[in-house]
Amino acid sequence: MKMNIVAPESVGLSAARLERMTAWMERQVTTNRLPGLSAMIHRRGQCAYLNCTGQMDVEADKPMAEDTIFRIYSMSKPITAVAAMICYEEGHFQLDDPIAKFLPEFTAMQVWDGKADALNTVPAEGYITVRHLLTHTAGFSYEFMEATPVEAYYREHKISFNPGRQTEGGADLAAMTTRLAQAPLVRQPGSGWGYSVSIDVLGRLVEIWSGQTLDRFFEDRVFQPLAMTDTAFSVVPEKQARFAACYEPTSGGGLGNLSSAEAVIRKSDGIGLKLADAPTDSNYLHHPETLSGGGGLTGTLGDYGRFCQMLLNKGEFNGSRILGRKTVEFMSINHLPDNKDMAAMGQPVWSESSAEGIGYGLGMAVVIDAPATQLIRSTGEYFWGGAASTAFWIDPAEDMFVVFMTQLLPSSFYPIRGELRVATYQALID
Repeated sequence: MKMNIVAPESVGLSAARLERMTAWMERQVTTNRLPGLSAMIHRRGQCAYLNCTGQMDVEADKPMAEDTIFRIYSMSKPITAVAAMICYEEGHFQLDDPIAKFLPEFTAMQVWDGKADALNTVPAEGYITVRHLLTHTAGFSYEFMEATPVEAYYREHKISFNPGRQTEGGADLAAMTTRLAQAPLVRQPGSGWGYSVSIDVLGRLVEIWSGQTLDRFFEDRVFQPLAMTDTAFSVVPEKQARFAACYEPTSGGGLGNLSSAEAVIRKSDGIGLKLADAPTDSNYLHHPETLSGGGGLTGTLGDYGRFCQMLLNKGEFNGSRILGRKTVEFMSINHLPDNKDMAAMGQPVWSESSAEGIGYGLGMAVVIDAPATQLIRSTGEYFWGGAASTAFWIDPAEDMFVVFMTQLLPSSFYPIRGELRVATYQALID
């Protein structure tokens, strides 16, 4: 679906100043930070800027295009949260329902005692609730993290909601969720914020509440109504020519930290790129065994833009109402206890920026104190990103949203998102 682009001045943006955004995007390619990238800025219901530069597949010499398909990783999470809130509006659950009400295997959870490196446990002091899942306060973790002995347990017992990206240990969503229930929690439910597989568990609950598989529910209740025709858990053969390659830096990549010397380098010129996942033999070309609502989707810039416009419109897009107005407003306010930010809940840094001033709503981060974040943004903005450096934010105060797509792992390697914000907001003139 080709995007209609209006004159920037008609929605309060400067065409001349947007040239700085274009120049910034071009620098990401010429300095060897990114293979290619695309970005859109919508304001007052209109697309005022859309640009694609660089290559979607360097090896095949294929240019980035408006209809390029990307791995959106954790930008799947807000979609799963919306799916859950559709079920909420239909009366299937209350936010403070224990998930054991629907998944009995989570009835008697054990929690790591936090002492040394041994995996000793104590009984959970309370139940995991649906609200805990939506706010990442359930006490779960991810197998790729290295913070506690719990993650080692995940790896040993093949607890991964992306087994389609692995060579063994696969299971369907129901079986993987049951496998997770046998693992200890990292912390007591509700006691702290920790990024985790909780939205994957939420995806399993959507299946139980709706009686449909997660991919079917997404298609019927979200993708078809919003004309998100290229968003799915896999890339079908007729669309594979539009699927981007995924890259990582030639050194210092993966999910580890950079040395201080490399950290200085990454703020200026890039250090080079190497292929991490080729579009011709990627696991994304096959329908996954585990449907990961936390990170399994692929999609396009335009598709995610329609999803963002629906949220900015308080639940409606082009005559299709996905959620009620009040539900979207409720999702996009802070739900952490006592209106705390993520830093106060045990997460001092998130991705490439501080977690000060950032709370968490139902399925996405929320800015509760813009100055405290030390980035140019509005209080009330809500946002998230993906592991391959994709990002979006919705700014109700400015009646604006931005979607950014590229394919570089990990997302925190360069301070791209902060730079993107400066390039975007400096173009506002009314």
